[in-house]
Amino acid sequence: MSLITVRTILVPLDGSDNSFRALETAILLAKKLEAKITAVYCISILPTIESQMIDPIKYQIEERKYAVEVLEKAQAQAKENGVLFSQMMDYGTPGYAIVKFIKNKKNEIDLVVIGSRGRGAIKEVFLGSVSNYVLHKSPVPVLVVK
Repeated sequence: MSLITVRTILVPLDGSDNSFRALETAILLAKKLEAKITAVYCISILPTIESQMIDPIKYQIEERKYAVEVLEKAQAQAKENGVLFSQMMDYGTPGYAIVKFIKNKKNEIDLVVIGSRGRGAIKEVFLGSVSNYVLHKSPVPVLVVK
């Protein structure tokens, strides 16, 4: 049996309590494993119907501001705990964008720690749709935090 070496932990963030619980868990693991954390915030691209109801440019600007706040808060938490931290912001469908980021060999992701539910309005019965997608499509181990 081979052990997995964990050098980089990916934490997808959306600002929800669950995503910050995932960050706390990742920080504990990173300290024990001497690993670094990469946080990713993915700004959703609105479907056509939703973009007709609200101003998509205003939405993107507000969401980007929110993403910066979330990533800064996460960085401060990691720094406070002495954990190396990097961050990235992306646009697209969150689950797909996260898995694409994981699969990019340059990112060298060894483990994903993700909250079970985000701040989305529609929730699945057991897991949020993003965490469920990542759990089933990720080529690396995924820890889902409730």
